[in-house]
Amino acid sequence: MKLPFRFKVPNLKKLDWKLLVRDYALIVIGALIGSFGLAYFLVPFKIAPGGIGGLATALHHLWGMPVGIMMLIFNVPLFLVGLKFLGGGFGIRTLVGMVLYSVFTDFFDLVLSLGPMTTDKLMAAIYGAILLGVGLGLVFKGGGSTGGTDIPARILSRYTGLSTGISFLVFDVVIVFFAGVAFNDMDLVLYGFGALWVSIKVIDLILEGFGYARAAFIVTKKPDVVFYQIMAGLNRSATYLNGEGAYGGEKTKVIYCVVGRREVYRLKSLVKRADKEAFMVINDVHEVMGYGFRRRGSA
Repeated sequence: MKLPFRFKVPNLKKLDWKLLVRDYALIVIGALIGSFGLAYFLVPFKIAPGGIGGLATALHHLWGMPVGIMMLIFNVPLFLVGLKFLGGGFGIRTLVGMVLYSVFTDFFDLVLSLGPMTTDKLMAAIYGAILLGVGLGLVFKGGGSTGGTDIPARILSRYTGLSTGISFLVFDVVIVFFAGVAFNDMDLVLYGFGALWVSIKVIDLILEGFGYARAAFIVTKKPDVVFYQIMAGLNRSATYLNGEGAYGGEKTKVIYCVVGRREVYRLKSLVKRADKEAFMVINDVHEVMGYGFRRRGSA
């Protein structure tokens, strides 16, 4: 996108070590929790909750290979493809999350070998999905990823015009059905979709709580720089509102933008990165109609 103005972008690459340590701690803890749910609740009952983890679960029971190793086998080439088609935005955090998630899964399954935490398949699906959602939500909150179908989903979204959510759904549906067909058990399809739904809801709750979309009012002395960060980091546009300080009477620009609930944490990080003194108010949005958003309640 060509900017309608010229400005000098300041050096935004200075590391915030406290934020960096916190983010990597979230990735490590999230990978630990998510892999625990996968290894001790979902894998023993052949429940595939979508994603590469679900595919690895199905192939583990068919071929006998460790789940973590299977995930790495699929994730490494996907990671390289993502770098080629989507650029270096994945970075080291995705690589760390991807490797730790695989290593922890095999650690729990092969080293500790505690066995299933329950004998009830329904309880396994519910609690496994909750733990998986909490783990992945923490990884995402730390700015990382566990690889998986989010990479081909984002590629499909970019080159077909489908929304990212629909692209995710395409791959997850195929994987869940694959597990059911491979084991000739349609109950596994139902358990898989149930676990997938629960994990997605928990991820959303971890990232942004309840809500549909969020509207942000940002008061900053660096409006052009903040907008540049929003545009480059979220591929979202924004609107400038003319403001005036009530006390000092100084003229200022207020940035107004609407983002999806999963993008709020990223928005806050980008704004803080551009202007640590920015004042930001974020509100719930009941419904958004227009490019980039689906109607509330639609699939």
